[in-house]
Amino acid sequence: MYAVVGCSECSALKILKGRPDTTECPRCGKRHKYEKLKKFVETDDEDHAREVRSSMLANRQGEGETFAEMDSFAEMEDQIDDAGMGEAEFLQASGLDDEEVAAAGERAESGRAASGASNRKETVLAALRELDQPTEADVIAYADEQGVSAEYVRKALDKLTRRGEVSESRGRYRLL
Repeated sequence: MYAVVGCSECSALKILKGRPDTTECPRCGKRHKYEKLKKFVETDDEDHAREVRSSMLANRQGEGETFAEMDSFAEMEDQIDDAGMGEAEFLQASGLDDEEVAAAGERAESGRAASGASNRKETVLAALRELDQPTEADVIAYADEQGVSAEYVRKALDKLTRRGEVSESRGRYRLL
């Protein structure tokens, strides 16, 4: 159930879903009991409630005729897909190969680490979990197999150590 309601203090209009005990006006902050609110329309269709509220706002501004000429919210949502250029067209206009972009996205989504790690930090943490008393060089070698740079590994180890998530003793690292 949706209701288009008006605030008695500032005349703001809003759409309420359901029947809350109280509601706050987004404009003036006044709290109202649901039973005491002026309900302009009550409907089960959210789009209908949106149409009524929009029509009322347009009429307040003297634009009722212009609003009447516009398509409904449902029709405009259907038109969104046809508006502008598509994703593949945009990538090609930007000088990118859409198939390469899609492949890169799949690699990023699936992760490249055999251990299931999905990002660089997880790769470093996986190395610390799986390797026995690893050195920085061991973690770098592990991460390099997963496509993570040595520079990132050094920074990550430093941050993890400073945060207290990892300890380093005599060049050996371990998770805490």
